[in-house]
Amino acid sequence: MRIVDLSVPVRAGMQVYPGDPEVAISSAARLEVDGVNVLSIHAGSHTGTHVDAPFHVLTDGARLDELDLGLFHGPAVVADLRGRAPRAPIGWAELAGYAPLLRPGAVLVLHTGWSEHFGSPEYLAHPWLTAQAAEQIAASGVRALALDALSPDPTPADGEPTGPLPAHQILLGAGGVIVENLTNVAAVAELADPVISFFPLALAGADGAPVRAVAMSRAV
Repeated sequence: MRIVDLSVPVRAGMQVYPGDPEVAISSAARLEVDGVNVLSIHAGSHTGTHVDAPFHVLTDGARLDELDLGLFHGPAVVADLRGRAPRAPIGWAELAGYAPLLRPGAVLVLHTGWSEHFGSPEYLAHPWLTAQAAEQIAASGVRALALDALSPDPTPADGEPTGPLPAHQILLGAGGVIVENLTNVAAVAELADPVISFFPLALAGADGAPVRAVAMSRAV
């Protein structure tokens, strides 16, 4: 069985969404001194490859541990959106060709190619999903959107305030989840009939959590 890793490694000092907690990792215990190795980890709930729960943007939205685990696994529909300009919108016209594959249970993956910029200022200038496109995705019954960028909404430059988040509001408002900061998405095309899984840490009452996102062949 071949499993493709789609997750960004969590490292101290790694890039995070502007304003989110910085990642700090240090040794809490050492084998040669304490008999075991243990790390101390400080990070935000949206560190690295992670999933957003509805509570992330909605006061009455479902918390992470209130969601059905079936939301975090399903057949992957990969929309190839590579080659777009920085901060270019992704409208329904770019996704309509994938509409016959969009249905309840499917995971729509937006392959922007932007993961190649991870760790650089350019990563903030990713393409983004229009509200109309988000509404069409929600109307199709899809409840899981994943992408290889910081957000389906525009990300502000460092120091700028966060603007409206219509794609988040629409998709999470429909009871869905959003997976951000995927990497290695091109490898999914090498799998026959791929499925994607992105099960989060079991954080009680959380608005989101890091995930280990992987893809594999559904036939296996």
